Amino acid sequence: MTSTDEQRPTPDPSALDLAMRLRQMISAYQVSQAVHVAAVLGIPDLLKDGARPCDELARSSGSDEDGLYRLLRALAGVGVFAEVSPRRFALTPLSALLRSDVDGSLHALAVMNGQEWFWRPWGRLVDGVRTGGSVFEPIFGMPYFEYLQRNPAARGVFQKALAGASSRAAVADLYDFSTSRRVADIGGGTGALLAAILGRHPAVHGILLERAAVLDGAKRFLADAGVLDRCDLVDGDFFESVTAGADTYILSQVLHDWSDEAAHRILSNCRAVMPPDGKILVVERVLPEGGAQKGPLTDLNMLVLMGGRERTRGEYEVLLARAGFRITGVMAMGEAWSLIEGVPVE
Repeated sequence: MTSTDEQRPTPDPSALDLAMRLRQMISAYQVSQAVHVAAVLGIPDLLKDGARPCDELARSSGSDEDGLYRLLRALAGVGVFAEVSPRRFALTPLSALLRSDVDGSLHALAVMNGQEWFWRPWGRLVDGVRTGGSVFEPIFGMPYFEYLQRNPAARGVFQKALAGASSRAAVADLYDFSTSRRVADIGGGTGALLAAILGRHPAVHGILLERAAVLDGAKRFLADAGVLDRCDLVDGDFFESVTAGADTYILSQVLHDWSDEAAHRILSNCRAVMPPDGKILVVERVLPEGGAQKGPLTDLNMLVLMGGRERTRGEYEVLLARAGFRITGVMAMGEAWSLIEGVPVE
């Protein structure tokens, strides 16, 4: 041992911890893609009855055994699965949420996040930061929602992920719809939120405004939920007009997709048909005024995909006031989502 070796300083443990944390952040896309592949292959569903050996999982999922083992071993290393004995895997509380048949499933979200049309714009994040606009159209030759409209497979993945959002049950359970007679869900996708509301409030009638390409799936979903007989399906574009006749209008995970100007058009169209005693309900992530916590990452997602944005309460107050609404309350629904209630003002 040389004198130089003897004098080498001991690494600072806190510095090593910081470096490890940063390495995990740098390589986080690898974990995301690995989780996506496990979801696409249906591994969590194959493990719902208990641990199974990797060779069985490979046969059932149509995978190469060695390739699948390496995937599951890597995911076990971050707690997504458990290798309970050599080459034998089981669910953990994390991967249990990737089952497609459980309440609060994140299966569809994992499938969507690994799609090329979802992650590729993040490779051009630097362009979005420099320009302040979406980078989706320069990559795919059309805006995000036009791409979904033209690609049924992508649209199906998106709608399943949206329908799986945990906010729908919270809205139906926590908000008092006792004074509502007709509830219009504007841009409500397959109708998952509206079905939850109608299922819990049998006196309420529903209106679903969506594009024609989405309404076929919505009709099936609402029929399966047993509420189609109390719901009108309307083919429309919320940028052009909004269906009249409701006393409660819902915009769930809609406004964050759009710029302030586009969001103003949507809100103004709602205001134009709203009765004096009507209400508007906006379901979104509401960022803290300081900008900390987790919301800003989803804000970046809105930037690169659609040119939209997540907003603070103050920003929503300005946005709704400009369209003729006054916010009367903001209800937190778990960690992620909030429900903003507004009423029309002159």
